[in-house]
Amino acid sequence: MTTPETTGRAVQFEVFGGPEVLRVRDVPVPQAGPGQLRVRVAAAGLNPMDWFMTTDAETAARFGLSLPCGFGTDYSGVVDQVGEGVSAYAVGDRVFGGVLSRAVADYVVVDEAGTIAVGGEAHRTPSGVDDRTAATLAIAGRTAAAAVAVVKPGPGDTVLVGGDRVRELAPAGVTAVMDLHGTDTAQTARELGVPDERITTIAAQVDGITPANGANAPYAALDEIAGLVAAGKLRVPIAAGYPVDQIRTAVELQAGRHVQGKIVIDL
Repeated sequence: MTTPETTGRAVQFEVFGGPEVLRVRDVPVPQAGPGQLRVRVAAAGLNPMDWFMTTDAETAARFGLSLPCGFGTDYSGVVDQVGEGVSAYAVGDRVFGGVLSRAVADYVVVDEAGTIAVGGEAHRTPSGVDDRTAATLAIAGRTAAAAVAVVKPGPGDTVLVGGDRVRELAPAGVTAVMDLHGTDTAQTARELGVPDERITTIAAQVDGITPANGANAPYAALDEIAGLVAAGKLRVPIAAGYPVDQIRTAVELQAGRHVQGKIVIDL
């Protein structure tokens, strides 16, 4: 099955910089090759890494990116074309996943057996999970799974996930810590006597502390997280949604780091 459209929209940048360099372009609709599936994107979730990767050439190179380049990683939508040899997905399947710096587009092509960084990946969207929510799960979900794997929380643990007034809120002390912003919480954890092996960071590195890298999360982690959302056991707050032609406004809001929840681009 092929789509009648020959062009679609995609957010791209041709020079490095801030939100002001982002452009909505008309681009040829990509075609699914062997082992690939094409997704008609319904929504794309934004993450700090999306704009961080595009700020300068040196940072972009660390992620294997070069100009011109697309934008965004998290996506959700419906499979509208499958390539030769694809067996796990069919046209009409609802899917979500990640495609490094390509997600904010009408169409994306991903590998059936790929990864976010190489080829892109897809997961089935469970019934009961809407497209906007599904579009927020790839990076945040993988990072959360990696952080949990580092600190290994269990019954009886008091886990600090960032925050203030630690001694007041947990007078008996904390036993594991996840620093989601920098290093301040990790350093406080050490002062509270939390051992390094029960501390993790996601946005900075501290000698002796294992950072949580979403790339190391198991493939099945996203399916488990999506299942929890479908079962009503996990809720993802959506702070705002924007049409694709307001991508700069959306990125400026997300980059401000004061949003309580995820920002989603509707396509």
